[in-house]
Order: sequence, then C-alpha cells, then structure tokens
Amino acid sequence: MSFIEVKDVSKTFKISKRRSGVPGMLANLFVPKYEKKEAVKNISFNIEKGEMVGFIGPNGAGKSTTIKMLSGILYPDSGEINVGGYIPYKQRKNYVGRIGVVFGQKSQLQWDLPVIDSFELLKAIYSVPDDVYKKNLSRFTEMLDMSGFIDQPVRQLSLGQKMRADIVAALIHSPEIVFFDEPTIGVDVVGKETIRSFIRELNEQDNVTMIFTTHDMQDIEKTCKRLIIIDEGAKVYDGTLSGIREKYGTSRQLDVEFGCKENIAPIDNVEIVELENNKKRFVFESRDVHINELMNHLLSNYNVRDINISEPEIESIIRRIYNKEVVEA
Repeated sequence: MSFIEVKDVSKTFKISKRRSGVPGMLANLFVPKYEKKEAVKNISFNIEKGEMVGFIGPNGAGKSTTIKMLSGILYPDSGEINVGGYIPYKQRKNYVGRIGVVFGQKSQLQWDLPVIDSFELLKAIYSVPDDVYKKNLSRFTEMLDMSGFIDQPVRQLSLGQKMRADIVAALIHSPEIVFFDEPTIGVDVVGKETIRSFIRELNEQDNVTMIFTTHDMQDIEKTCKRLIIIDEGAKVYDGTLSGIREKYGTSRQLDVEFGCKENIAPIDNVEIVELENNKKRFVFESRDVHINELMNHLLSNYNVRDINISEPEIESIIRRIYNKEVVEA
C-alpha cells in the first residue's frame, strides 16, 4: 500500500450565477440560480513514503482543490483518498498533527511577536514533547541560518527570513508529509537556494514526503524527481522530469554562428530567428525535421563557424502543455 493513495477522486462546486440589474439582484434573493463547475475529474495517483512530487497546472486546473482534499479541508464528491492510513476529511482532528503546510503568500506566524514566540505557540497547539521541540528548533535554526533573527518580531523580517521561519513553523511538530505552496515566491536567488537545499536535506535525512504546487519550475527541478500535471481537472502527465522531455519535448533548436552575414533561404518547417553577431536560431519540431539533414544543409551551403544544439527547457515544455501546443513524441 502506497503512503498516499488517490483513486478516482472528483469534486464539483456549485457557483452562484448572478443576474444583472436590480430585478436580477432581487430574483437572486428569492430564486437563486447556480451553475456547476467540475474542478477535479476522476484523478488517481499514488505517492510513496519519502517521495518529493511536483503537483502543477495552470490557474484553475484543480490543483489547489486536490491539495485541499489531501489536507482534509475539502470533501471529495466521489472517489477515495488515504494518506498514511488516514482518510483526511473524515479523521481531520487526528490527521492534522501528521501534516505540515507552507503557503508562500500566507503566514502562520504572529505578526507582532518574535519568531520564537510563534514557535512556542505551535509547540503548545501540537503538544510537541520538549525534547522533540528543542531538537527540531536547534537543528532547523542552524540549517536555515535563523539565529540572527529568531528573536525579532515577524513584522521586521525580510521576505526571505519570514519564509524560512514559516517553513520551520510547518515542521516544528515533525510532520510525515508537507504541502508546499509557492515556497520561494518573492525570495531572492540566495534565499531560494537556501530553502531548496534545506528541503532536499530534510527529505534525505528524515524521509519526509513532500508535495509542491508552484509556478517556479526551478523549485521543481531542484527538489523533485517526479511531476504530476493536471489541466481542466484531469491528470495529463505523471512521471519523471526527464520523461516529460521524451513525451512532449519534440521542439529543438540550433544556434548557429556564421563566419559572415548570411541571408538564409526559407527552410520548410523551420523558424529562423535573428540573433546578434552573425548568429541565427533555427527552431523546429523533431517529428518534422531531421536534425542531421538540417545541419548538413547549413554546413554545405553557408559559412558556418559554430553550431550549438539544445532541447527546450522544462519550463518551456510545461508552458506549451498548458497552452495545448504540444503532442506526444
């Protein structure tokens, strides 16, 4: 049995349909009209203990609804969810002590109190034993370099410092699973790497299961080996980061530096992009153009100084999936 099991889960919301004008407003009071929106459609997946999984999708795809069902905030309309032997939405009181949640745009820290006071409050809420609390606090403070601001009020912290404190707040009770929602949003480059390094180390040492929802693909690439993509409430991909290139990464590009200014004749199925210093980029789909034939054509007909072959970045592939611009390779 997997640590997290999601089987044929669906969730539909009833949304009030407002009619315009004063008559419409009055009618809504007495005979309200609703429309249904299917946010999640028969999603199924399993996650093993200790896995780090990116769970992503465009806005409105249903990822937040799924995470809320996994955390026990929402009930599914149909299907089954089991996390470590718990049904989150039925056993929420006992379940919440086993999970941690980090919201990049929301904080569970007390704004006017020192960071350490918020940790003490959470210790009491979760009934964390003294030895566990002291061990976690000491370890996390060192790993995230927090000793310089742990006694400062939260309102005096930078965004990066506050995010590090929020992560500790979510982990102080030693949860088995942590949901990260935009964990590095607004944080500078150094702060992002500090957080990502901490997350990787915690996963390796404590085998904590982690699920990320984020629009920053660097967060995913530098922490996760597996990616689940949903769109319009349905799962469209579940696999490795390398696998997504094989399945959807059909776009290729050649960056070519010429020995002089060259006027390149049009090439079927190839987009030619002008770059600086006698360089041009040739963008094409691997299913339409053979790369060796394109290279031979350029080398035979033009003064080529250098060629660099590259595959699209993961972020580019994801964006094209969202925009429904890709087909399976």
